[in-house]
Amino acid sequence: MYLFNDFRWQDVVDILIVGFVIYRLLLLIQGTRAVSMLIGLIVLAAAYQGAQYFELYTVNWVLDSIGNVILILVVVVFQQDIRRMLTQVGTGPFFGRMSRIAHGQTIEEITRASVLMAGRRIGGIIVLQRDVGLNEYIEGGTRLDAEITKELLVSIFFPASPLHDGAVILHHGRVVAAGCLLPLTTNPNVSKALGTRHRAAIGLTEETDAVVIVVSEEEGKISLVREGRITRDVDAGALRSALQRVVT
Repeated sequence: MYLFNDFRWQDVVDILIVGFVIYRLLLLIQGTRAVSMLIGLIVLAAAYQGAQYFELYTVNWVLDSIGNVILILVVVVFQQDIRRMLTQVGTGPFFGRMSRIAHGQTIEEITRASVLMAGRRIGGIIVLQRDVGLNEYIEGGTRLDAEITKELLVSIFFPASPLHDGAVILHHGRVVAAGCLLPLTTNPNVSKALGTRHRAAIGLTEETDAVVIVVSEEEGKISLVREGRITRDVDAGALRSALQRVVT
């Protein structure tokens, strides 16, 4: 009872702020190499506390010695990930929401590019990153950081382009990277008639909250994939409406 009497409204605000920061940091590192490092640090911290509790002096000395250099190792090994995380913080929901005009232009460029590619039987896979980071897949591609335009998207997937076999990843109105390799779904219930692009789109959306547009070069049709589910033969109007709900 005494503890609750000392509980202030400032403590509630304090807890909520810390919880929100931790939540956003977890979203930023999800899908990156930093997740494995975080798990390793948690295990080391637990082992260190256990060694102190049970008075395991040798183990405690070893872990204490590791702790003196672990921060430097983290900064050196994950300097690129740390820099990208800080960049994403500055362009997050409260800092980097696109204006209504930019939002509409982005949707229009993606829709026009998809329709044009379908009409010309140019295959492609366009990934729209949302809250869950896709750095793991961006690192395997070619970074572009370019404005989203119909011409750029079509040129990337043109058969003669060296990047046409991979996926394009978009985020906050920018083409982040091209030529990215995505994980194929292992769901046995997925139709065997679906090609590699469709399977990659399903695989990515099973693991993340990304939305993926797939253009089939064989059929000249557009598919929309979200949460591991695929909608085939989407027209321009349906695609535009769906993107208006997910593009941020």
